Amino acid sequence: MRVLLVSDVESKYIWDYFDHQRFADIDLVISCGDLKSEYLSFLATMIKAPVFYIHGNHDAQYEIKPPEGCDSIEDKLIIYKGLRIIGLGGSMLYSNNCNSRPPYQYTERQMEKRILRLIPKILINKGFDILVTHAPAFSLRDGKDLCHTGFKAFLNLIEKYKPKYMFHGHMHMNFRQTDRVMVYKNTTIVDAYNYHILDIPDKI
Repeated sequence: MRVLLVSDVESKYIWDYFDHQRFADIDLVISCGDLKSEYLSFLATMIKAPVFYIHGNHDAQYEIKPPEGCDSIEDKLIIYKGLRIIGLGGSMLYSNNCNSRPPYQYTERQMEKRILRLIPKILINKGFDILVTHAPAFSLRDGKDLCHTGFKAFLNLIEKYKPKYMFHGHMHMNFRQTDRVMVYKNTTIVDAYNYHILDIPDKI
């Protein structure tokens, strides 16, 4: 299966100079957050494959205008062509005010509660294959500031269930300092910044 990952910045190469041939064999598009609704809708129109997305910490626009032709996998375990995929968007809570909590920002404890609600589905499906997030896992190429600190809950999740892949965004400002792909124990972790195409075996 050929997967197109997108996150954080709309690619001019894709949006302004779309090449049908380059993306003709894409089987699935996954957005790891912080992209305009119009951009995801464009991908859904131009690429003949499902577009799954989770929220980044800047995606409040989705509440008013969700991406058309796309499917949110936020707080869900879905199965697509045999792949068990979990979606957990948002970042660490780093800004607040007395009126309301910012959208798609979570404390460590709040993220743990979100994961707990998914455990029954994980157990029923005997685990999962892909974890899709916006923020990275704690200590795995995350940042030193609160906004870009990864979640320990993600680290615990991949250590316990050993998914084959984790796709995340959010770390675009550090991207040139690190490799896009790393392996942590049994999990291949991919930074989806801008766009990236990868091939996933049919059976994993």
